[in-house]
Amino acid sequence: MAKKKAVGKTKKKKKSVVKLKAGGRKKAAPAVAKHKKKAAKKIKKKKAAAKKAATKPAKATRRKKTVKRQKPRKIVKRASLGRPRVTADGRLDQVFQKDYQAREVFEFLGVHTLRELETYAPDEIIDKLTGPLLQTVQRIRKTLAMVNRSLANDRDFALEFKNQL
Repeated sequence: MAKKKAVGKTKKKKKSVVKLKAGGRKKAAPAVAKHKKKAAKKIKKKKAAAKKAATKPAKATRRKKTVKRQKPRKIVKRASLGRPRVTADGRLDQVFQKDYQAREVFEFLGVHTLRELETYAPDEIIDKLTGPLLQTVQRIRKTLAMVNRSLANDRDFALEFKNQL
């Protein structure tokens, strides 16, 4: 069987006619075509970058070093207690008239005014007060161990101390 050709319906290729401007220059392409070309290039670049990322092992990406501006430091206001009701040179005996134990602590520390007392931190006062007490208890333990005695639940210390002598 022979192939039949369609008679009379031949397709002709149209030649693109480029219109020239005055001076022999080509007419500018429409803006839509330019945008389509740019978009196609961007897509190709993205696909190429994705392929490279897929083939290479993941590495830490380098970032551009940015210089951070130093912000001016904010001045932090401490919470105020308000206006003092007693002067800094006020006598501790007058402020703590009814608290005998507090006055004994002040006597032990050797302070007489609020200004002197304010130089101590709470932990520092506790350490100064408990230090002599701990030393006294240690002396008691050693003395009892020397005479073959011990405090309650302190026999191990007495035996160890006696062996050191």
